[in-house]
Amino acid sequence: MSRVHLLIGPESGKGRAAAARETVMATISGEGHEPVDITGSSAAASRAAAAAAVADGASRLIVVGGDGMAQLAVSAVAGTDTVLGIVPIGTGNDFVRGLSTIPDDITAAARLALGEGKPLDAIRTETGWVASVATAGFSGDVNERANGMRFPRGSSRYTLATLAELPTLRARHLRLTIDGTTTELDSVLLAIANTGWFGGGMHIAPDAEPDDGLLDVTVVGAVGRLELLRFFRLVFSGRHTTHPAVQTLKGRRITIEADDLDLWGDGEAIGPAPATFEVVPGALHIAR
Repeated sequence: MSRVHLLIGPESGKGRAAAARETVMATISGEGHEPVDITGSSAAASRAAAAAAVADGASRLIVVGGDGMAQLAVSAVAGTDTVLGIVPIGTGNDFVRGLSTIPDDITAAARLALGEGKPLDAIRTETGWVASVATAGFSGDVNERANGMRFPRGSSRYTLATLAELPTLRARHLRLTIDGTTTELDSVLLAIANTGWFGGGMHIAPDAEPDDGLLDVTVVGAVGRLELLRFFRLVFSGRHTTHPAVQTLKGRRITIEADDLDLWGDGEAIGPAPATFEVVPGALHIAR
């Protein structure tokens, strides 16, 4: 009987992840494995527990929760042979949405999380790993504001944060280097994508394939507030790429240089520019 290490997001999906714990553990046991819940008392404790389990040779780690829990687990398993399974119970589930169809029920999702691990690219930065999308500019400002809000929970928090940040919208002057070619430009929003979605269902990079060895870069130029709102109406369907202020690019190694620009990856702070993002093919093994 193989051991399956398990992390539960206590607040993911407004508490639905915690309520799903027994079903997931029963499914793991029913498939002939021993579930071992290593969830910590805080996100930091869970991160440390995941890293310790992987360092001890864990063959599989399953997370039950949303994108935050997925990012926590990716930080532990990237660059190792540990297979990551995800039972997506969050408000956004952007990472899983970029990989496959989200299962209809918890039992089906848990069984899928026990499946064969398939290689997947990841983004390596100077400070850690990004699984889905790194972003900067207005989207980063919104992320920072949303992370500081206690209420409301779920995707509506990002809607309110977006409206609160709109009055401070400004373009930043960037020096963007993609595979050795440098361009200077003004931008209100930039995204570097391994998978297609971020921000609770925004299809920011419709052509992104997480196993093609490339990163997709979306750049929104120096638009005003009303035009940015139009962009956001289009981005959920992926139709924003036809907007005249939007550029889409591809590359393997991307460096961003700018003054007063913070960067975010999978909703977590990376740090200020300059920063370099490099795709690492097969850095993850995801059950999907």
